[in-house]
Amino acid sequence: MSKRDSGKHVVIVGAGPGGLTAGMLLAHRGVRVTIVEKDSRVGGRNAELKLGDYSFDTGPTFLHQKFVLDEMFRETGRDSSDYLDFVNLDPMTQLTWGDTSLRTTSDREKMAKEVERVFPGSRAGFERFMDDHATKFRRIYPCLLKPYQSLSSYFSPSLLKAFPYVATKNSVIDVLANYFDDERLRLAFTFQAKYLGMSPWQCPALFSILAFTEYRYGVYHTQGGLCKISEAMAKVIEEEGGDIRLDTEVDEILSMGSRLTGVKLTTGEIINADSVIVNADFAKAMTSLFNGSSVPEQKMRKKKFSCSTFMLYLGVDKEYADEPHHHVIFADDYAKNVADIQSEKNLSDDMSIYIRNSSVTDPHVAPKGHSALYLLVPTINHRHGMDWDEMKHQYRDKVLERVEQTTGMKDLRDHIVEEKILTPADWASRGVFLGATFNLSHNLGQMLYFRPHNQYQGFKNCYLVGGGTHPGSGLPTIYESARISSNLICDEIGLNYNTVDLASDYLASA
Repeated sequence: MSKRDSGKHVVIVGAGPGGLTAGMLLAHRGVRVTIVEKDSRVGGRNAELKLGDYSFDTGPTFLHQKFVLDEMFRETGRDSSDYLDFVNLDPMTQLTWGDTSLRTTSDREKMAKEVERVFPGSRAGFERFMDDHATKFRRIYPCLLKPYQSLSSYFSPSLLKAFPYVATKNSVIDVLANYFDDERLRLAFTFQAKYLGMSPWQCPALFSILAFTEYRYGVYHTQGGLCKISEAMAKVIEEEGGDIRLDTEVDEILSMGSRLTGVKLTTGEIINADSVIVNADFAKAMTSLFNGSSVPEQKMRKKKFSCSTFMLYLGVDKEYADEPHHHVIFADDYAKNVADIQSEKNLSDDMSIYIRNSSVTDPHVAPKGHSALYLLVPTINHRHGMDWDEMKHQYRDKVLERVEQTTGMKDLRDHIVEEKILTPADWASRGVFLGATFNLSHNLGQMLYFRPHNQYQGFKNCYLVGGGTHPGSGLPTIYESARISSNLICDEIGLNYNTVDLASDYLASA
């Protein structure tokens, strides 16, 4: 057990990044923690996927705002670098439009020169973007660190300072039009909207800070894959005396009046708790786990949800050493591709493709001379129930043909020895509501106070972590959701805790 013992017990449903972060923080603070996870591995969508001798991340592959992760470990008295081997990628990502490619970096001078090389006359716009967004980031970031349990939260000093950036109907692409004439270059600063599963033409303007944080603070890889972050967190929880129970599925979250009393497992076992943290997919949990108090599915379907992803995990008996670690290939008609996705009905043949070729950086994910390739195609979610079983192999062939045509991997299909496909239907069958892999959409009507609260309304001791609550999707914000909910629990039970602030130094240097 932890050196402190509050006498309180928290059950966490799901061992995804949010649940693990909360478990790590609470166990260190002296709370008895039990995490129940239906799968055989920790991590949720951040778990490792093994195919023979090849290792893949199931979901997230970009670690940005690393200082947030560092803060979580520091709050337990630890250094993340003692548990994880970080690589600061430079270049970060190759962006390709037809015959034109841009290699991004967090070295400002190098990035300015690259922008000017590929898009002559655009350096000044880049410099203005970075200067303006340093201020914007300093204004918005503090707003992501606090809960929004009531509308009065909107009158906090931090949000009032950020209000001009938040209260606008402009989109991210509208913001970028102020800096760049070439639409391709605008897309180089808006493709990060994919972390939210949104169109840059619809994504709220405040999210232009996502590109800034990458180009200012960098993108990291963890050797062995980003799944190692979840495994490291699990290790910390165990070191602090917490209990992680794998292959353990929750059948029902139990309640009595306005309070939760614990969980009932599919085996019939009941685990009592003083508080329950829900790290399962928000919409799926709220429509299926609260027996008698669940949200009707038809009501939940009225909310706006993100896109989904068509995934290919390929074990390849060849190393593509000249291909980048991260590569984004834009559709020829990107606006139409995005519009098709947002329609939730039209499947694009002219698709955008993200490729991670981490073997050029990481010797642990594939045998020597081999590659573990991760391909992601943003696509429609499963709202309208497309029959993916009938056409997934045909779509797979279209994706691979496009990869062979637009990259140096001209012989890719000749060297695939292990393969797994995940479709939107597969995501849905894994417990992701509508197969929307980036959770609830991040429109203005589903942000801050209007997003599901960290302390869930309806039950005094029910807390949410993950992409379906405030602050939203993406690893750094999911970690932050866990800290917010953990702090709320400790405040409720009167448990003192220490906080770590590394972000202030980063904000000051922005």
